[in-house]
Amino acid sequence: MSLREIVATNLRRLRHAKGLSQEELADRAGINRNYVGMLEREQHAATVDMLEKLAEVLEADPVEFFRRPS
Repeated sequence: MSLREIVATNLRRLRHAKGLSQEELADRAGINRNYVGMLEREQHAATVDMLEKLAEVLEADPVEFFRRPS
């Protein structure tokens, strides 16, 4: 599993755990809603700054994006 796939999987998992749509997450993070979908589909790689912003909205430790799914 690539790191990009791990980040995408964890982003989706964390977003679902908060009950947020891609659009809601993007709105709260102040980013384009298409960007969240691109991250989850592994079409784009997030910067560290973006992961920090998304983690803040998701109330998660940014390291959660890098945990291998069990």
